[in-house]
Amino acid sequence: MSNTGFIATLSIIILILLILIAAFIYRIKNKQQIHYVFLATIVCMFYWTLLRTIQLFSSNAAVIDAIERFHYVGVCLLPVCLLFTGLVFARTSLKFSPYYLLLLIVPAVSITMSLTNEYHHLFIVKRSFISTEFVYGPYYPVHEIYSYLCIAVGLYFLLNFSIRNSGFFSKQSVILQIGFAIPLSVVILSTQKIVVMSVFYENISFSFSILFFAIAIFKFKFLNIVPIALQRIVDLISDSYLVINKDLEIIDFNQTLVDKFQSVMTIRRQDVLTGLAANPHLKSIFDQIVGHIGAVMKTGVTVAFEEHIIDDNFDKHFAIEITPIFTEKNFLGSIILFKDISEHKRNIEIIKRNQEILMEKERLASLGQMIGGIAHNLKTPIMSISGGIEGLRDLIEEYQDSIGDSSVTQQDHREIARDMLGWIEKIRPHCAYMSDLITTVKGQAAQFNTTEEMTFKLNELIHRIELLMKHELKRYHCELNIQYLSGSLIELKGEVNSLVQIFDNLIINALQSYNGRKGKVDLIIEEKGDQILFELKDYGSGIAPSIRDKLFREMVTTKGKLGTGLGLYMSHATIKGKFGGRLWFDSELGKGTSFYIQLPIFRSYPTAAVNNLLGKEVGAYAQT
Repeated sequence: MSNTGFIATLSIIILILLILIAAFIYRIKNKQQIHYVFLATIVCMFYWTLLRTIQLFSSNAAVIDAIERFHYVGVCLLPVCLLFTGLVFARTSLKFSPYYLLLLIVPAVSITMSLTNEYHHLFIVKRSFISTEFVYGPYYPVHEIYSYLCIAVGLYFLLNFSIRNSGFFSKQSVILQIGFAIPLSVVILSTQKIVVMSVFYENISFSFSILFFAIAIFKFKFLNIVPIALQRIVDLISDSYLVINKDLEIIDFNQTLVDKFQSVMTIRRQDVLTGLAANPHLKSIFDQIVGHIGAVMKTGVTVAFEEHIIDDNFDKHFAIEITPIFTEKNFLGSIILFKDISEHKRNIEIIKRNQEILMEKERLASLGQMIGGIAHNLKTPIMSISGGIEGLRDLIEEYQDSIGDSSVTQQDHREIARDMLGWIEKIRPHCAYMSDLITTVKGQAAQFNTTEEMTFKLNELIHRIELLMKHELKRYHCELNIQYLSGSLIELKGEVNSLVQIFDNLIINALQSYNGRKGKVDLIIEEKGDQILFELKDYGSGIAPSIRDKLFREMVTTKGKLGTGLGLYMSHATIKGKFGGRLWFDSELGKGTSFYIQLPIFRSYPTAAVNNLLGKEVGAYAQT
């Protein structure tokens, strides 16, 4: 086959290839700008190659001459299309601007010059199919320089961002590099008359670029995704990162790192990591980072830690993560990630302060409630003691008057003494009650400032509950019925005052569920193996379904503005955390609620006297 036949065959193959690639891109449903720009490039290449192929097969001089003028339409527009291909690939999409039309001025002038060349010969003086025989006009270098410039800029954007996305030696980048190297080499050798060759090789060489693009399209899915530059992505990431090599030299970083640390240090590529620690506030942190890098290099395991960096105008908390980079067990460097957790730290502090405020409000509310109960419970015994004192005063005065009175007999003295003793016996139980109440209240008050843990007996717990709830039961016109279903004296471990407070909170909730109506609350205590089960049951309004699922997970309340929801939330946490027990409930709207508390038994003392002992105590626990 002759040289002309070889070129013609190659041209036909390239035309078929261009048609197939164009058809493939045309069938893509959701086309992006990169598809349309690349399709325009193929059209220009097809137009140029088609006219050159017609020239090969034509023997008419007039047709050949006309085609020579018109084929420059594709030649002049092709560099601009390649420029836009690189720009769109680098920036994902371009917003139309009238300034882009300026890029078409030189191609438009070049096309005009080519079409009207026979009148001025400014574009080409002598045409030929052999590169060394071509004689260019004075305007041609303008077209040539502009074309090279467009191709070079397009190539820069295309290769630069392809390398940033997938690496310099990635298959995609290598294909693009070869695809551009071939036509540039051929065109330079031809137009600069360095090598004697047919001008048909120019369009064929550019077609090779399309061939390599086709490989990228079909093999590596070059156009199946919107190309987004990796650097642009990482610059938008909120976390700062730093990439260093094994010699601690800075290889790469994102804009977020620069913006975050610009007030305390200057970051440049090729700088050594330890050089960033010129600021004394950063020295200890970077020394620690360097130490961790040595550790991750040996272990290959990511290290994470938190640091607080403070300077004159800089106060931030960072979670720092150091990840080693290995390839085939060779350590290449590390990625250092700085995650700014300052806002997170501040939010935690705010939450802690708010929790402390809520807990303080709850403690004050409980303390106020307890003080109200104390005042009411002490009122009756104090009045009784006051009455007894007045009675004793009268008897003392009567006794003083009887001294020296001969009419007063020994029997009268005995009666006065007997009446005094009677008043004393009446005062004694009231004093004992007040003593028990003060002891219980003292223990409850101490609960706010202590976490002491010890053992206590079940009857002690019930006795304290009864004392503190006496006022509330009278206030709400309700009664508390306690049923003890066990034949053992139970001993529990923990802080009894905390448990008393939990029961008080649950009982008050039960009393309030009656909404001012008379009612009763049953406290059923049952021994179940090594556990003790308390069931606190009311027959009030119940709990709404919308609140049930949130009751122990969130601070919710059925009391509206009158409650915080913290009491039950903290009760659940205390039972689980301090006593190793469980707290749950069962409720039916309009019929009542049962709360269950299950606690481990520390000791159990089986005895025949327990029932009698508890029977006497429990009999006093039903209050009206």
